[in-house]
Amino acid sequence: MTLAELHAMAPTDAASELWRCCSSARWAATMSALRPFRNEAELFQAAESVWWELSSPDWMEAFSHHPRIGERSKDAWASQEQSGAKDPSQRIKDELAKWNAEYERRFGFVFLICATGKPAGEMLAQMERRMHNEPAAELKVAAREQAKITRLRLTKLLELGTRN
Repeated sequence: MTLAELHAMAPTDAASELWRCCSSARWAATMSALRPFRNEAELFQAAESVWWELSSPDWMEAFSHHPRIGERSKDAWASQEQSGAKDPSQRIKDELAKWNAEYERRFGFVFLICATGKPAGEMLAQMERRMHNEPAAELKVAAREQAKITRLRLTKLLELGTRN
């Protein structure tokens, strides 16, 4: 889809497409309402601004739609993003499962990392390090990771650079 095609959509349809990039209903509806964007840079700036204006329940909503690191996902984008964790050793799989559970117990949401290009071992090491964060600080770290993921997914949605 091109930026022009996104602009031509009905508001609810555009929000639905944008929700694929960031699964916060409020973020998607706000982004839909802000259309049209002059260019990709304006779209990315709006995406970032809207994200940081949301409250933590909106962030938690977006986080809740992500698969755990190392688990299979039906979502093609999530599977592609986590390709580095597709076939780790059994030891790494077991460690990821253990740390995913501990992380969720401690923070109340799935471990979020912009996984594109990262091998499973690196994601595991990040998870272990971030377990030492205070909950409020970790929420902000996860929100920064979601912002990175959203930008990547907006690029995928619009196939920027190939059709715009």
